[in-house]
Amino acid sequence: MSHPHPELSTPPTLPENGLRIVALGGLGEIGRNMTVFEYGGRLLIVDCGVLFPETEQPGIDLILPDFEYIRDRLDDIEAVILTHGHEDHIGAVPYLLRERRDIPLVGSRLTLALLEAKLTEHRIKPVTVEVAEGGRQSFGPFDCEFLAVNHSIPDALAVAIRTPAGLVLATGDFKMDQLPLDGRLTDLPGFARLGAEGIDLLMSDSTNSEVPGFVTSERNIGPVVDEVFHAAKERIIVACFASHIHRVQQVLDAAVANNRKVCFVGRSMVRNMGVARELGYLNVPDEIMVDPKDLDAIPADRLVLVCTGSQGEPMSALSRMANRDHSIRITERDTVMLASSLIPGNETAVNRVINGLTRWGARIVHKGNALVHVSGHASAGELLYVLNVTKPGNFMPIHGEWRHLRAHAKLAALTGVPDDNIVIAEDGVVVDLVGGQAKIVGAVPAGYVYVDGLSVGEVTETSLKDRRILGEEGFISVVIGIDSTSGKLVAGPEIHARGAGIVNQDFDEVIARIEGTLQDAAADGINDTHQLNQLIRRTMGKWVSDNYRRRPMIIPVVVEV
Repeated sequence: MSHPHPELSTPPTLPENGLRIVALGGLGEIGRNMTVFEYGGRLLIVDCGVLFPETEQPGIDLILPDFEYIRDRLDDIEAVILTHGHEDHIGAVPYLLRERRDIPLVGSRLTLALLEAKLTEHRIKPVTVEVAEGGRQSFGPFDCEFLAVNHSIPDALAVAIRTPAGLVLATGDFKMDQLPLDGRLTDLPGFARLGAEGIDLLMSDSTNSEVPGFVTSERNIGPVVDEVFHAAKERIIVACFASHIHRVQQVLDAAVANNRKVCFVGRSMVRNMGVARELGYLNVPDEIMVDPKDLDAIPADRLVLVCTGSQGEPMSALSRMANRDHSIRITERDTVMLASSLIPGNETAVNRVINGLTRWGARIVHKGNALVHVSGHASAGELLYVLNVTKPGNFMPIHGEWRHLRAHAKLAALTGVPDDNIVIAEDGVVVDLVGGQAKIVGAVPAGYVYVDGLSVGEVTETSLKDRRILGEEGFISVVIGIDSTSGKLVAGPEIHARGAGIVNQDFDEVIARIEGTLQDAAADGINDTHQLNQLIRRTMGKWVSDNYRRRPMIIPVVVEV
């Protein structure tokens, strides 16, 4: 198997009639999916998503792919193909369009509608190209065919990309539910037809590659949701992804059957469900909906709230309810249903929300204790089926953490794909398909780009390290005044601490140490501000470490007088 190496160099010039593939996100992580295809000097991008921050990235709102690789080649981009409307596949599009506004965005009807609603908030009017399963359209040298795939959001697509270098099938996120709620099956006959034509490279979703068997059908959830509704004493609060239209439809159906009113809570939930309803993907009886301002007029045992926050996002409606920071107050007669899977890395945040809700007495129903969610990603049995149907010449697992990619690669080997034709890459690794052989040829920068409020890319790893230190260890400031000529101490040291766990009276000992250090420095003729800062930082740091085993941020302030 071909795999990445930490010392990969800049890739060579792409050979004539070669296809270059560079993932700028989505490999070795769940999210931030973005892949750049290059042929004949032209570029095609598939997906452009975001990654959501974890606890060790305090203050960060979103994480984007690094556009540096394509920044000097924006005019070479033929189009951005969007496989479906989840944030990890479309969330970074507004930031890419800041670089070039007229890049054509290609996707299904629902995908483009969700994206356009998002872009309206960014005040961007996009250039869009609507496609559907069974369609075929060229973008420069890229001849693209679109195939239906079943996922946890309607209208998802796989894309087959034909160039003189060969045929590539990128599945996007998919599963093989044989009884989908919308009747839209993954196009296995289409996959088989492409396999018979000869797929030179299969790029397939790896998220559930470690899970044996086949994913449970969405239809099995309906009866469980009904049971939850029957057992609920009063108000029901359902948290799910703002794009999970199928799940929301099941909740609406249960609400109708149980004579309950429904209210959407949260900006993204209201926006997405409005789009889905307008396009006919969501059946919402007019008489069932209630406005948030009218909630007090509805009896608690006749009310269902559908909100965001199933991943424990700090500012989501559900998290704020758990923290008593929302107008909706949780009581012991409430039932809260978390109707989503757990994205890796969010376990702590979700458990915190569950504990917060339980504190107020609510009954919590989640995937761990009831069948209220099934995955939108194919399990190992389905992935094997696709590998056998497509019979790819080369295989590259995508969309998953390292363990998922390697597990998927082993499945490919079991189906007969030669080890030398299985490429396990990571973000930024360059893969060339030349003469029917895919191999790694180098690497390009593909780091994290952080969105923090209105700033994009200004927060660095160093900034995050400082934030973590401040949050975990606190800070200590040391203010002194020195004579600008002699370098002698004339004021201070004045010490202030926040979050360091040290009371002011404890600083008497270290003040004497700092004074001695500065006297020695003055005697040696040291009066350079930077050097004095370093001396103070070392003296204070050693004292805190020796006495408290802590490492707070130390900020010396030297004022010349």
